Amino acid sequence: MDAAEFYLPDECWECIFNFLNDDDDDNHHRYLKSLSLVSKRFLSITNCLRFSLTIVWYPTRLFLGRFFQRYPNLTSLDLSCYYGDLNKLLFQISRFQLNLTSLNLSNRSTIPANGLQSFSQKISTLTSLKCSKMNSIKNTDLFLIANCFPLLEELDLSNPIRFNDNSNFEDEVEALSLTLFKLQKINLSSHTYMNDQLLFVLFKNCKLLREAIILNCHRITIKGIASAIRERPTLRSFELDRYAVVKLITPHFIDSLVSLTSLDLTSSNISNEFLSSIAMKGLPLTRLVLCNCTGYTYDGILCLLSKSKCLQHLDLQYTRFLNNEHLYDTYMVQLSSFLSNLISINLSHCGKLTKSTLFALAGNCPSLNDIKMEYTLIGKESLKCLHLAHNFWLRDENIIMFASMFPNLRLLDLSDCDHVSEGIFQVLRICCNVRHLNLAGCDGVNLLGMKFELPILEVLNLSDTNVDDETLYVTSKNCRGLLHLLLEDCHYVTKKGVNHVVENCKELREVNLKGCNKVNANVVDSMVFSRPSLRKIVTPPGFDLNDKEKKLLFLRQGCHVC
Repeated sequence: MDAAEFYLPDECWECIFNFLNDDDDDNHHRYLKSLSLVSKRFLSITNCLRFSLTIVWYPTRLFLGRFFQRYPNLTSLDLSCYYGDLNKLLFQISRFQLNLTSLNLSNRSTIPANGLQSFSQKISTLTSLKCSKMNSIKNTDLFLIANCFPLLEELDLSNPIRFNDNSNFEDEVEALSLTLFKLQKINLSSHTYMNDQLLFVLFKNCKLLREAIILNCHRITIKGIASAIRERPTLRSFELDRYAVVKLITPHFIDSLVSLTSLDLTSSNISNEFLSSIAMKGLPLTRLVLCNCTGYTYDGILCLLSKSKCLQHLDLQYTRFLNNEHLYDTYMVQLSSFLSNLISINLSHCGKLTKSTLFALAGNCPSLNDIKMEYTLIGKESLKCLHLAHNFWLRDENIIMFASMFPNLRLLDLSDCDHVSEGIFQVLRICCNVRHLNLAGCDGVNLLGMKFELPILEVLNLSDTNVDDETLYVTSKNCRGLLHLLLEDCHYVTKKGVNHVVENCKELREVNLKGCNKVNANVVDSMVFSRPSLRKIVTPPGFDLNDKEKKLLFLRQGCHVC
């Protein structure tokens, strides 16, 4: 039979590779990397399926050119961890023909005005810009963003440390809202100048706005929120300011919420009457966050959930009546009967809940994919993610039972569960697809007895445990696919154990050696140059972080040392 009969066009291979990569929850392109080694043709196809790039070192223009040529379909660029001259880098990037739609410049001292101007003159396809956690923001920065990127659909300027001007930003916010006519999502959290008038202007002018996050702005009132929401009927999600006095909510405010699908009331003082009013309006809620809310009881949340048949995501962290009353599990069993479409729930810090709640959720919520029950009497987190951290009474038989219930776990967090020991081996045999394992502070666990491989494990946290060099040797031989290894405050690890890991884990990207006082500081040099995949090393005590030439050399190797 002719080999041509088995030929598949590139489009078919792309569909196959995309199907495989869809299961890569951590987005490390693990499968694509393996496929790229099969042939030059597969390498070319997988390169075309890479759409995002994070730059953490100082690249030359020649290097950038080769990289952008290799990945011709890049649409997302993350520079939030880049430590060089951002203006210069943006200027270099602007000289290439790219169709970027997303740019992340977070965690900078200031917004790189000159670089953004050069960037915007050559790249006009940007629809998403993130500049969160900036050290300072000037009022002229809003004008700059509006002028440079008028086609933005998403803008995140959240949580700046300070503002450089005494201006109230009125003209700038109005200009921004008028210019960004396609804006659908905005985050202005901690922009302390925001008030009722500016919120109204923003909502009135941004006619396509669907999601707004404006937290920690104490000048905004409930009355202002109600007026702004009524002005923008397209709005589907709005995270209410925690400074708003929700107990003063009026019918006018309730009416304004009629189209919302997502409601975040974190740390607010709400009442049963308020929750009942929302229930009676029949809001099409798919997401509800009541984390750390006060003032309401079981009757109020029961009324709301019984009317919210479409709810998919529910956050009840620090719920008072699930901590203090004797019917806590009974309450959750009853509430779960209304949550048939639930995908995720967070019940962490509801300290009286037990396995009865866990079993009720598993039985009544067939779509449930993520459950958080940290700091409870038992603890659990769902079909793919299981968080059992800080459950001090947890035993091996408990985690083995959970593993049997949820064999497809991808994340297992047992940090600070002191009584877990050899049962971890049986759990890992059952849950062979675990990619993220957190055993920090678990002194009872000793991985030296591991006699089977976990090639798919990517993240392993052994911080503050009794792990030693021999254990690291066994672990690295059985977990060769590790990407991130955390060994903070592991006082029995030496340079020998670290070298075992570097030698055996050929895809290793990050190692944390903070507080490892028996690891010789000179191991960092050999790690960087012997394992090219490394992107970050948190150094052991004694490493000289003041040597700028050495740090620059490491960055050129693609590894950030801190």
